[in-house]
Amino acid sequence: MSRVERLREFADRLHPSSWLYSTYEHRLIAELDHDQLPQHIAVLADGNRRWARANAPGQPLAVGYRAGADKLKEFVSWCEEVQIPIVTLWVLSTENFARDGDEIQPLLKVIEELVTDLAAARRWRVHPVGAMDLVPADTVEVLRRAEGDTKDVAGMMINIAVSYGGRHELRDAFRSLLAEKAKQGMTISELAETLEIDHIADHLYTAGQPDPDLIIRTSGEQRLSGFLMWQSAHSEFYFHEALWPDFRKVDFIRALRSYNQRERRFGK
Repeated sequence: MSRVERLREFADRLHPSSWLYSTYEHRLIAELDHDQLPQHIAVLADGNRRWARANAPGQPLAVGYRAGADKLKEFVSWCEEVQIPIVTLWVLSTENFARDGDEIQPLLKVIEELVTDLAAARRWRVHPVGAMDLVPADTVEVLRRAEGDTKDVAGMMINIAVSYGGRHELRDAFRSLLAEKAKQGMTISELAETLEIDHIADHLYTAGQPDPDLIIRTSGEQRLSGFLMWQSAHSEFYFHEALWPDFRKVDFIRALRSYNQRERRFGK
């Protein structure tokens, strides 16, 4: 076992609140190449329900949602600490609406509380992305209020992916593109002849933003599940075994270190 592996194993046995653990975190951050960090990180915060079943048996699943939301707030602060300009948090998929209503309603409330707290901090810009036509009007109002209240904030951009599905995003992008060109008097055949990749990108939920450099998924799952299907074409991926509420700052730093060590080819 190498010295680095021994140090990592030792650190994993420490309690996160200990000074030794904090020292280890600071050392890892200092060793990062800060000129080669991602400019946009997206996260699939997976495993909240499994965490609730394992850590709070008999309790409502909302216990896991709240633990997950608390971890998202921590995650945002970690990203701010290393000066990541854009973060995308996937908090609700379009497929999640197939769950029982008794489960969805508490999750929506947790999401409302999350975006309200992020906006109240006045440190970040909150930008909801997703198929808002599927979201209850009360929740949409909370999301739009958070977005409006933080428009003038100069800090990090936080995309809150609510009712997000990659196929829905492409559907909405094409609908928007077709409507725009029809308004300009262009026919379908004319659009087909002139359509370019950038025309589609300009109508995505994240239009005007760089694509994610790094996508993190927790809970041991190694798939994208339709997340940022278009934008992730050249993204780097980092999969971690921890359920989302158990994801630690040191795990985040290790993801950044892994990214540092990769040679990005962008398909070349």
